[in-house]
Amino acid sequence: MITRREMLGRLGALLGMMAASTAATPLSTAARVRAQTAASETLIALTPAEAEIVRAVVARLIPADENGPGALEARADRYIDRALAGALKSSRTAYTTGLADLNARAQAAKGAAFARLSTADQDAVLTTFQTTSAQFFNLIRTHTIQGTFSDPFYGGNANFVGWNLIGYPGARTTVSADLQRLDKKPEPSQKSAYDYAMFSKGEV
Repeated sequence: MITRREMLGRLGALLGMMAASTAATPLSTAARVRAQTAASETLIALTPAEAEIVRAVVARLIPADENGPGALEARADRYIDRALAGALKSSRTAYTTGLADLNARAQAAKGAAFARLSTADQDAVLTTFQTTSAQFFNLIRTHTIQGTFSDPFYGGNANFVGWNLIGYPGARTTVSADLQRLDKKPEPSQKSAYDYAMFSKGEV
């Protein structure tokens, strides 16, 4: 399974031309509270049981660590739930089948539902799942990355933790001379593209 370090390295390379590197934002208490209370939010596409599995999966694909928040704190699970009712609705059936398969494999291999396993056992199940069910594994991994690092308008990247993690300073409509300096890190804008009137807030 691709490691957090490898994933962030690839993303950093892709975004290197967009922003200078910044220090990772520490995992805040508020971020942890948001993650812990996620189950109380109204779901749009996923069932409560499916949402529990998705939260457990995204938490292991990009876990929080000493470098900062992970996919769960960024609310990649919320992004996935919203997107499956909209732009990613063609993947809804794949999620129904794939999440049920993952849970069944966890039960067979470790004797408990995936979300109830220890993180070590979850990683072991996902490592096997990556090989045996590569299509769905790659799908949910792709959506986890999108939910962690995409514009917050789409439900993920809560409080810009994904952008802060990779050093992306946020959306801007103009680039000042100060922002083009190589010897100075740009200040985060803390703005979604849709905070600007020039961008249309279409259906999510």
